[in-house]
Amino acid sequence: MKKGIVYLRNIKAGVLTEDENGYTFRYDEEFLKSSDAEAISLTLPLTDKVYRADVLFPFFDGLIPEGWLLDVAEKNWKISSRDRMSLLLACCKDCIGAVGVMPVNDDEEGLVP
Repeated sequence: MKKGIVYLRNIKAGVLTEDENGYTFRYDEEFLKSSDAEAISLTLPLTDKVYRADVLFPFFDGLIPEGWLLDVAEKNWKISSRDRMSLLLACCKDCIGAVGVMPVNDDEEGLVP
């Protein structure tokens, strides 16, 4: 299983997970209660329900670099261009824009250094 914490303007907004059943995204409870809570995307409105998909949600897929930058990521980290979640976790910690995705270490349930 691959997991990433999704941040909106450096505030934990939710968790994105890939497992054998596909992808899930869930907003963080504390984030939802916050007066500053806003959807990370128009396609992922605020809700306490879990979003599920067979493929990586288009919003997150759009964060992954393209062109020569994708080639650099694939070669340096030896990640297939079809492994979208691994590319997202490797390349999108500090994206242009308000959203970033940090990988989670499943053993410790903490952030990977």
